Amino acid sequence: MDGGGSGQVSAPYQRETLAALAKHRRVALRGPHSLGKTATAAWAILAFVEAFDGLFDWKVVTTASAWRQLTKYLWPEVRKWTFRLRLDIRGLLTQSIHGRTGEAFPVASNRADLIEGAHAEKLLYIVDEAKAVPETTWDAIEGALASGDVYQLAISTPGPPAGRFYDIHRKNRGLEEWWTRHVTITEAVAAGRVSGEWAEKRRVQWGEASAVYRQRVLGEFAADDEDAVIRLANVEAANGRWYEWEEAGRPGMFTCAGCDVARGGMAKTVIARRFQRALAELERHDYKDTMAVVGIIAGILRAHGGFAAIDVNQLGAGVVDRVRELKFRVLAFNGAAKTDRRDKSGELGFVNTRSAAWWNVRELLEPDQEDPIALPPDDDLTGDLTSVNQLPPRSEGKIAIEIKEDVIARLGKSPDAGDACVMAYWRDALAQGEIAVSGKRTWSRTAADL
Repeated sequence: MDGGGSGQVSAPYQRETLAALAKHRRVALRGPHSLGKTATAAWAILAFVEAFDGLFDWKVVTTASAWRQLTKYLWPEVRKWTFRLRLDIRGLLTQSIHGRTGEAFPVASNRADLIEGAHAEKLLYIVDEAKAVPETTWDAIEGALASGDVYQLAISTPGPPAGRFYDIHRKNRGLEEWWTRHVTITEAVAAGRVSGEWAEKRRVQWGEASAVYRQRVLGEFAADDEDAVIRLANVEAANGRWYEWEEAGRPGMFTCAGCDVARGGMAKTVIARRFQRALAELERHDYKDTMAVVGIIAGILRAHGGFAAIDVNQLGAGVVDRVRELKFRVLAFNGAAKTDRRDKSGELGFVNTRSAAWWNVRELLEPDQEDPIALPPDDDLTGDLTSVNQLPPRSEGKIAIEIKEDVIARLGKSPDAGDACVMAYWRDALAQGEIAVSGKRTWSRTAADL
């Protein structure tokens, strides 16, 4: 079989997983991104249908932590392999198979009643992106295991060391019957699924000890860095919302362009365009001339309105001044400036604007927000947002985070993507009408309006 890329055969660990599913019936597979998990699940579905359709009453129930994982990845993979392997699968539809004696279909992971209600002589459950599937879903599947001939395949990149998928892999009491497989980055590279160059670049970019590297590249369960301002799990959830925003046609008016101006060397100017709660793909420019950056920002604002939030330190000061001269709305972002902003509890203040702005994004990403923000799936952005640390709390009750120079010294790179994102969502000054045109306070919309 082709295992996911043109001309590639199935990897040894994929064949081993399918054999284990037939033998052990309950299989959990974890590993780095792009190892071929979705192809493995698609093959399991097709093999199950081929084996039992017309002979037994059967059902295949597919679920995942996000609906789009099923509709955009798993079921397109099933269709692809049906045609590529020239299988005579009857009743193949866009997101289901209606065979002679059974059917395969998707179910949202929050519909435990539908999952538990599946009954047949032969049952197969596919749990995709299993690390974030709710406990109620796992329990519903357990209920179905009480009767019939039941098989279960759970696949995922790992997350924090918590939840049922993690418990399965560490063989918690009552879960010992699961056959588990951890595919290493070495195996994935050897099989041609993952680029060794990509893995090495992520090691340098994210750091070997970071949670994002250990989860996404090494395929290990790893807790978020204890001192990190922003949790990886919250960034990944924001990536899921971004896909939904994109599929909905990117609704929302253009609001702001956050701009981190390159400081020289290998650095790039990064621009983050925000459309109300969602951030578009980041733009990176090699321009070191400040007037070239002015031209980009002016073009964006001329076409879409809104305002720009630009780091006023070092080279950014000239960009701010010139954009203001052109009569566009500009928020000069000075990370070292004082702020009266407080955290959402109202109990803690901040030592400076940089700390408040980064904490603002932390709070906007928290799952208990009424309308949490959406962020693009960008490796640099994810690494930047999860690598900036909170400093020990101050005695005066103020939150402090690392200054940019310390982050650069620790990581060997500047968190430019993270800073551009943070500036795009910084609205503290807007409540006081501090958006300036030609140096004057002429625009006084409140933060709530934006």
